[in-house]
Amino acid sequence: MSGINTNVVTEQLTAAGRAIEHDSFAVIDREVQSHNYRPEQWPVVRRMIHANADFDFNGLTEFHPVAVGAAIKAIRSRTTRVVADVEMICVGLSAPRLQHFGITTHHFISDPDVIDAAALEGTTRAVQAMRKAHRQGLLDGAIVGIGNAPTALIEIVRLIEEEDANPALVVGMPVGFVSAAESKALMALKIDVPWIVIRGRKGGSTLVVAAIHALLGLAEAQELGA
Repeated sequence: MSGINTNVVTEQLTAAGRAIEHDSFAVIDREVQSHNYRPEQWPVVRRMIHANADFDFNGLTEFHPVAVGAAIKAIRSRTTRVVADVEMICVGLSAPRLQHFGITTHHFISDPDVIDAAALEGTTRAVQAMRKAHRQGLLDGAIVGIGNAPTALIEIVRLIEEEDANPALVVGMPVGFVSAAESKALMALKIDVPWIVIRGRKGGSTLVVAAIHALLGLAEAQELGA
């Protein structure tokens, strides 16, 4: 269920681009040889490896049991959205692929009211951005992508626990040395909200984009009956 041979919208736009990407996936499969991921999970991990040539993600990446299914359901509903901690995620996602599924993207990290609230309350902009998204009703049913700010992921967990936020999926992959590993471990304790996380310090917005692109590809493959 990789979707790499049947998809149209979620493929590279040129034959040359598709050939390079497919050849890259084949190299990854050959060099990994074996893994412990389910068939629907491996395309996500493989695309993450493809994004930065780091094979450590074969093992560091962990999935809530229903993460992929929940993501595909949300994507195919054509009512979901992506809420990100930073603009880089929104810019990195393919506009045609998002448009095919009617997905909008949202980030608030640079909004003046977010900056003011962070200064006033002594928090980070990322925390206030997640709170703003929740106030606007954007988190419920959303795919939440956290690639930069551990405090954003910690706040998402708090919003789930204390304010009944209900994302369709949290892609929790903040990178860093302060609270990054801890934030992902905290997210991985959640049972009622699906998640995909990278254990430890590694992560980044590029990996969130790669994971979401893989999920979009799986959603299209399912539509096509793959």
